[in-house]
Amino acid sequence: MEKEREDVQLIDKVVHISRVAKVVKGGRRFSFSAVVVVGDGCGRVGSGLGKANEVPEAIRKGIERAKRDMSPISLVNDTIPHEVLGKHGAGCVLLRPAAEGTGLIAGGTVRAVLEAAGVKNILTKCMGSHNPHNVVKATIRGLRQLRNREQIASMRGKRPEEI
Repeated sequence: MEKEREDVQLIDKVVHISRVAKVVKGGRRFSFSAVVVVGDGCGRVGSGLGKANEVPEAIRKGIERAKRDMSPISLVNDTIPHEVLGKHGAGCVLLRPAAEGTGLIAGGTVRAVLEAAGVKNILTKCMGSHNPHNVVKATIRGLRQLRNREQIASMRGKRPEEI
């Protein structure tokens, strides 16, 4: 029952849909791939790639994979605790914490990931590749690198006030 209630509250966003053509004897066969991001809006996010012959089926498969890929991220007052650089392939995403009221300063691909994760105030810059696959993965890698004050203190065996 807990899992069913959780699934209702998930935010899913379709980042990109690609049409792929396979040339066969009788002509071209088209299929679709969809990059999807799923989050709970409270610090958990994941991404998935779905492939199928129809768009809705590709999106459904992407959402299923994204749900399995979900992992927690550290948030402090609706922003991130510190600056971080996420890299995947040639894609590179810089994430900077921002003051209350700044809003979500991000491009479409990065914005989808951050909205699903529940980040409200942040500054971002996409460098290198702008390929949606790499940008989504780089953003999520950056978010997974984040550590808050309590996590760092526990790793060092200290109290959060000592850091």
